[in-house]
Amino acid sequence: MNHCLKTFNFLIFLFVGSLTAYAQSSSNKGTVADLRFIEGEWIAKPNGKTVEGVWLTPRGENILGFMRMMKDDNAEMYEILAYEQTEKGLISLVKHFKPGLLGLEDKEKQDRYNFIESSTGKAIFEKEGEPLRILYEKRSPDQFVIARGNQQDGKWVYKDLFVFNRIK
Repeated sequence: MNHCLKTFNFLIFLFVGSLTAYAQSSSNKGTVADLRFIEGEWIAKPNGKTVEGVWLTPRGENILGFMRMMKDDNAEMYEILAYEQTEKGLISLVKHFKPGLLGLEDKEKQDRYNFIESSTGKAIFEKEGEPLRILYEKRSPDQFVIARGNQQDGKWVYKDLFVFNRIK
């Protein structure tokens, strides 16, 4: 009887361990739920400019966002951001446009960022082909930040690009 109990406990241990490993490997891919905190209408005021951002409610396996960057009430750039769930994990696709919707990237190209990690109110993506990371971080219920990460002395160091406050 003691041998059966030990075998049963060992099997439970293996089962729980495999569930934990599966959860960790699937969570490392990220989901659109990891970015739900950016949903809404936001405004930032970096360096005398105004950046308005809107991120729609996640639907299915995607979130769509867009930003308008203004200086002195004149548009300088527009940005469309699509976050999509793929077989390999969550990705962020970004296209930039000058006024007149003139694309800055080639027609068939976009900046592509792969999901790296997340925690509550935080998600990190890395640009394909470049040692550049983008951090989305909720700092309060009505504020989140987009920060740019670069490696310095073997560590990722982030600098705020946009500090967004919720538009009410």
